[in-house]
Amino acid sequence: MSSAPTSPDPADLGTLVEEWIDWAEAGRRLGVSVSRVRVLIKENQLAAAVPSPGAGQQIPAAFVEDGQLLKGLSGLVVMLTDHGFDHREIIEWLYTDADLPGRPVDALVENRGSEVKRRAQAMH
Repeated sequence: MSSAPTSPDPADLGTLVEEWIDWAEAGRRLGVSVSRVRVLIKENQLAAAVPSPGAGQQIPAAFVEDGQLLKGLSGLVVMLTDHGFDHREIIEWLYTDADLPGRPVDALVENRGSEVKRRAQAMH
């Protein structure tokens, strides 16, 4: 018998996030090149994952707001990667954790990032 995976099936992540954008669209929305988007992901300023089997790596659309990265996202991604999370796990947590009123991503959108940061710090 095999044990259950610690992360959801790739198809599940695709259903958690309402809208995904590719790196080119993220760059367009941020006013930067695809190369700069790649650097943001590599430096853990932005999280990206494969939302469903056969899809390329994409970014949740909510992570880019009004031409900028969602406030508080970069620090959160850095903190969680420092605690051993990969981008897929970070996106999963942002879209599923129920310890806040609503999902952590919604709290970030509503400028309640300190709640999200406190919760993330308590996880390790």
